[in-house]
Amino acid sequence: MTQITCILCPKGCRLKVDEENDYKVTGYSCEKGKAYGRDELMHPVRVVTSTVRAEGGAHRRCPVKTNGSIPRDKMFDAMRLLDGIVLESPVKRGQVVVKDILGTGIDFVATRDL
Repeated sequence: MTQITCILCPKGCRLKVDEENDYKVTGYSCEKGKAYGRDELMHPVRVVTSTVRAEGGAHRRCPVKTNGSIPRDKMFDAMRLLDGIVLESPVKRGQVVVKDILGTGIDFVATRDL
């Protein structure tokens, strides 16, 4: 039995997931929590947020995030891809910064106009 805290809403339900009983989840107050508990143990994923260098504009950094969830074990490798990126202004929100991160089909996109 594994105990985790659901992060999908402010309630922070204390979930218990029974791996030996087909990943049965208890302690949730909504269906999202039930799915989160199961997915977190079977296939954990995260949206990654960060910043990259930017030149030619009013700001030196541009916030970026993944446009979907990537496997948690690929997070640090994905972050390393941002180390050498330098964006030139103008940058538009939603502009792809890194395409197809580590073969996941997910992109890093800018989250601010510069």
